[in-house]
Amino acid sequence: MFLSALEMRNIIESSLLPKRSQCTLSPDLSMTIKIYDDHQTDRVALVKTDIDANKLNGCRAINDLIAELRSELDHSHHTANHFHQQHHRMTGR
Repeated sequence: MFLSALEMRNIIESSLLPKRSQCTLSPDLSMTIKIYDDHQTDRVALVKTDIDANKLNGCRAINDLIAELRSELDHSHHTANHFHQQHHRMTGR
């Protein structure tokens, strides 16, 4: 790992702005990233666990992780909206 845990955390969390996120690193270099829905609540939009921080050894690997997280966030957001729309159609609310 070329970057310190603090540098990696700062890069990942700032790359996910304006979403609030929390990046934690365990002693075995397993990373967990939580991305929250907004800044007012603690409702979690996405949790990614067991990320091998040893593999995040350069800009490309970190950028790929950020892109994957954004894609998963976008997919979960669209899925939630689709469910909400289907629910409204079925209930009339």
